[in-house]
Amino acid sequence: MDHRGVEAATVEANPEKDPEGVASLQPGRPLNGRFAVVRKDRQQSKAGTPYLSLELRDRTGSVPARIFREADQLGARFERGDAIEARGNVERFRGRLSVEVTALRRIEPGSFDPAEFLPSAYRSVEELEGFLEHLCGEIYDAPLRAVVEATLRTEPVASELRRAPCTRGAHHAYLGGLLEHTVAVGTLVGEVCQLHPKLDSDLLMAAALLHDVGKTREFTYGAEFGISEEGSLLGHLALGAEIINARAGRLAPERRLALLHCVLSHHGPEAAGRSRGAGSGFASAEALALQRINSLETGIKGALEHGLGPR
Repeated sequence: MDHRGVEAATVEANPEKDPEGVASLQPGRPLNGRFAVVRKDRQQSKAGTPYLSLELRDRTGSVPARIFREADQLGARFERGDAIEARGNVERFRGRLSVEVTALRRIEPGSFDPAEFLPSAYRSVEELEGFLEHLCGEIYDAPLRAVVEATLRTEPVASELRRAPCTRGAHHAYLGGLLEHTVAVGTLVGEVCQLHPKLDSDLLMAAALLHDVGKTREFTYGAEFGISEEGSLLGHLALGAEIINARAGRLAPERRLALLHCVLSHHGPEAAGRSRGAGSGFASAEALALQRINSLETGIKGALEHGLGPR
């Protein structure tokens, strides 16, 4: 029996070399790092030999990878969405940086910090929090401002707002993405209210800062972003309404309803259970404005991140 394949399938300790991130990989150098597996496909070469085609990612970037030797044996050790420690070789394949994995081990869930593998915002979270605090101060209706501040500053919302992405794979799909998007929408609201002073700027700003608060309970974190059970069953709109209602008990009933309508209809009035009919379907100009502003911000961000082509 040839034991060389079995030996190659085991990652041994290598104290002389620290793990490398994707951003530091260079052709011709050995691979030694920890990565999330975001794609795993079993394919066949022209000779009929099976191999694995992968995409590996850490917080610095992603790189395509292949496993040729003992492909099925190594492939049985992990699945898409797992974190692995891998060794091999870095090369250039068809003009692109690529790696060939020759040895790996699966990293047990719960034994690593998800931030090691998940992309993160380029902007400082502390800077974004400063902008958020400023935007909260732009709400001059004291009861409304109290609801916003109590909602965003109370745990676990406060910590999850710093951590959560806005989506798993579309716009702002990185740690801190939700906070970045919230600040962007709030900033645009300030500009729109300058142009349209008839808008209720306090209501619109409060709704802007709370519109995606349900996403603080929508995601799970591991080698990749996942969806929580309540996120899957209820969605971030219903979760957001629940979070806001828990802090809005002292708000005047008509003010609370106006706020919730804006939040629940920021993807369109149908999401709030209202039919457009012959009109817009929105119950207020502020709700319509929030929907348009949110769509503008996410559309531009998506185009900058993913291009203008069909998705």
